[in-house]
Amino acid sequence: MKEEARTARPRALLRRVRSSLGSPRLRWPRRIALALALLLVVPAMTGAVALRLNYAGQYEKGTTTRGKDAIWLGHAWVDGRKKDADLAAFAARIRDTGIRDLYVHAGPLEHDGTLPADRYARARWLIDGVHRTIPGLRVQAWLGDVLATESSEASDGLMLSDAESRAAVVRSADQVLDAGFDGVHFDLEPLRSGDRDYLSLLDDLRRLTSQRRAQLSVAAHQIDPLPAAHAVNRAITGRGKWWSQEFFGEVARRVDQIAVMSYDTWMPMEGLYGGYAAQQTSLALEAAPEDTDVLMGLPFFHEDDIGHWENAETVAAAIRGVRLGLGRTDPARERFGVALYVDFAAEEGDWAAYREGWH
Repeated sequence: MKEEARTARPRALLRRVRSSLGSPRLRWPRRIALALALLLVVPAMTGAVALRLNYAGQYEKGTTTRGKDAIWLGHAWVDGRKKDADLAAFAARIRDTGIRDLYVHAGPLEHDGTLPADRYARARWLIDGVHRTIPGLRVQAWLGDVLATESSEASDGLMLSDAESRAAVVRSADQVLDAGFDGVHFDLEPLRSGDRDYLSLLDDLRRLTSQRRAQLSVAAHQIDPLPAAHAVNRAITGRGKWWSQEFFGEVARRVDQIAVMSYDTWMPMEGLYGGYAAQQTSLALEAAPEDTDVLMGLPFFHEDDIGHWENAETVAAAIRGVRLGLGRTDPARERFGVALYVDFAAEEGDWAAYREGWH
């Protein structure tokens, strides 16, 4: 009886384990689900610790503005809503800051790449006013459109795979340069890493802006925070969140300025966001050539959603992260700055954090 009792206990335990696993048909799906959860959670926890550590440390001497900063400005500056008093107030606000470039929304482009001239009817008023009031500033036309990246229908967005559409974009760039803009700034989204049609477009645009002695700048996606993150995200969601560091470098070699949209990062805490900003700064500096301006985006806007947590993505955290990344990677680099997004959503605290942290 004792022997039977000893064997009965393991058998009962085995039955309970089997019962907890459910039927044989469900065991493997559950095991796979557990394995996938571990594969997702463990790297995420490790990454969170790494980002928080990345936010620690002291600044390197001289990691402040180089006078090459930029700001994105809304459409009100070229459609008649802004007046002389607004321009005077803006000039006073940015005086003695490092802002050199204004990316003024003059689009959007049509899905075929064309640009109706009435979308920037008051551009000459702004350009002349800026050059007169704030000498040395450059006014670039901010052009963009939704890309038909996840669709084969031209009605869903601009199709970079279409050669005529790309040619129309170049003509639109020439058109705004004729209007007096000092350069052209492009923000085309969602743009998948490795898009060769985009690189072809940039080659054509660079030839134009070189001939016109104008600036060519682009807004860039964030760089893979983990190896092949862009490919994993695309496989899961079908969308492009990040670029590979290699593709970022290919884009940077084709432009005068590249501004990383280092916000909407999904980071839920300020320390994680600041560490992420430090990492993105380092990755961008490693990839971009010395003769290209690298600008890191600052979140001058206030929203709360899954992509952007207002209490986490602060200007102060971004600047601290940018300064740490710059100091660790290339503290002597002159062609570097920050880009403020966006003027119409900015609050006084954002401007104060920019001045106090970066000057």
